Amino acid sequence: MTAYAYLVDDDDAIRDSLSWLLESRGVACQGYSSAEEFLAVWSPALAGCLVLDIRMDGMSGPELFDILRERGNKLPVIILTGHGDVPMAVSALKKGAFDFVEKPCNDNELANRVIEALKLDETQRLAASGNVSVNTLIDSLTTREQQVMERVLTGKLNKVIADELRISMRTVEVHRAKLFEKMGVRTAVELAQLLAGKRGGPG
Repeated sequence: MTAYAYLVDDDDAIRDSLSWLLESRGVACQGYSSAEEFLAVWSPALAGCLVLDIRMDGMSGPELFDILRERGNKLPVIILTGHGDVPMAVSALKKGAFDFVEKPCNDNELANRVIEALKLDETQRLAASGNVSVNTLIDSLTTREQQVMERVLTGKLNKVIADELRISMRTVEVHRAKLFEKMGVRTAVELAQLLAGKRGGPG
């Protein structure tokens, strides 16, 4: 199945601009002018990632995100947000969104995040099929998630990790939850066992 960046934004100009940007980086795109329009075509089998505007006429981005979560959506979700909507985007991040990007945003930064989300989706699908190695899972982590993982493995507390990386403890908690999710573990002990065994499928 072809993987797409599904762009859900009620602003035609932004949608067209994002499509042009991503397609110039080799990313296939499909655009939707409303949350309702995307919801009508969504299925658990879709591959790729979702780029979702937070404020739209009709159903909002967070409302669509919540509905998709209830339906078991596995697509990584990137939230597009204006400055005043950052708290809503952070809330979505805590619920499992891949990331949020504040508008106006750096084109390359956004494209890079979409490409990372597409790689994560591919890795998770391989993991679900049992055909993925531990190294592939590690490669799916962001640089910050790898930094957090290294410190988690040495037994450091979140507060210590936050001080070392100069980020908030809440941010450490989010990164920690993300890396556990990507690695398919629930605890630091399971993570250590996984890496010690370097077990996994081909790759």
